Amino acid sequence: MATADNDRAETGTGTAHGRPVRVRRATLDDVPALVRMRALMLADMGMATGDDRAPWRTASAQWFAERMPRPDEFAAFLVDDAELGVVSCAVGACDAHAPSPAGPSGLQGHVSNVSTDPRRRRLGHARACLDALLTWFEQETRVAVVNLNATGDGAGLYESFGFAPPRHPSLQLRMGGRPSV
Repeated sequence: MATADNDRAETGTGTAHGRPVRVRRATLDDVPALVRMRALMLADMGMATGDDRAPWRTASAQWFAERMPRPDEFAAFLVDDAELGVVSCAVGACDAHAPSPAGPSGLQGHVSNVSTDPRRRRLGHARACLDALLTWFEQETRVAVVNLNATGDGAGLYESFGFAPPRHPSLQLRMGGRPSV
């Protein structure tokens, strides 16, 4: 894990590029910021996100709000900026799977919503949020493996934390697109 301080139950401070980075755990009050950061991430991935009234945003806000009260299953870490508000985040959730020898609890972690406002990129904010999130997975959950989907821009960050391709190929089927057999 990165070398940020780990007193992150509620807040923590680390350094990135020689500058202090203050990371805090998100609360219900941060749901609108998490949706805004998700929209930014999706737009950066080339997805049309619509305006603030787009139905997916309401559904996303509900999804975050429902999970926020489950601190043993869900966490989001943020970096605030005095001028811009929330400028970076990383979100994690525990997913239940059948137990195995490699994962006796059956829990797997999933990282999502790693995003930084373009005006504050390359300052170590995403790294600090991801470090806090991985510390949460390690210290406060029973997950044995953490998964994520990386973009080309984010792959280097994740690899620096030890993420690597899975042993078995990951495949995906979009429902409604199944071929006729």
